[in-house]
Amino acid sequence: MADGTQTSTTGAGGFLVPLPSPAPSNDFVRPSSLPHPRGHALRPGSAKEDKVRNYVANRIGHINRRFFKKSGLAAMAPPTDDGVTGYKSMGEMCKDLDELINIIWLSGTPSLQIPYLLNIASELNTWLPSFPPSPKATFLVLSKLDHCFASLVAGMDVNTEEPLPGFENGMRAGMSRTDMVRCKSTAQQTRVVIMDVMSEEPGQEEESENDADADEDGDSDDDGPTDWGKVVAKQKRRDKREDEERHMDMARVYEKTLVQLGKTLQDGDLAGGIQISDD
Repeated sequence: MADGTQTSTTGAGGFLVPLPSPAPSNDFVRPSSLPHPRGHALRPGSAKEDKVRNYVANRIGHINRRFFKKSGLAAMAPPTDDGVTGYKSMGEMCKDLDELINIIWLSGTPSLQIPYLLNIASELNTWLPSFPPSPKATFLVLSKLDHCFASLVAGMDVNTEEPLPGFENGMRAGMSRTDMVRCKSTAQQTRVVIMDVMSEEPGQEEESENDADADEDGDSDDDGPTDWGKVVAKQKRRDKREDEERHMDMARVYEKTLVQLGKTLQDGDLAGGIQISDD
């Protein structure tokens, strides 16, 4: 049961938007770092539901404005009076998306979670090809969406098997068949898009993170002459490891969601519709 406390976040125009009270977290740590949802879904038509709905809609609009200001001629145009600047990288956009997905999941309200998460997942297929790849940030967001969708299809958290708020009276609060078909189509399209995007050279932001990781893995002895043979061999091993990890991450995109949809829609080919090759 929720502890009755509320958190607030700054909405459009600087107003504080009260967010749903989170339920106490259990000991299970979700790999995707999603917050534990509140204990009960928000009452339809209540002031709290309206505030969360308006906040989420405003944030999606803000993300879209920042995306369009990045795109095409808008990126070269002088700043406008609204103070909104375009995104410089996919990692920067993923930061906003990560925070928004957390708030939507925290609401514990399927009538908010399903349409807004489907909207974000669909738009992501348009946003992703417009930036150089940022694998770490992108796969984090996709893993969260995968967990959300798979859980909403199942009516329970797919990792902990806890019943989700809003499903106390069965699956009527969950996805309709139309929602599931849309979710399936979006997930399969994303698996295609992500292969194309990740085949490109990573952005400067991602390269900087990789360089930092390489420095941490480097030899601590700087006194002697550099053994360039060892340096090259170490770089090759690191590149191979990163390639293997990236292929595994691509293969896992919406894996849980497609498995759950396969069980529900009785379509055994859902999870295996896209093959990840080493070519």
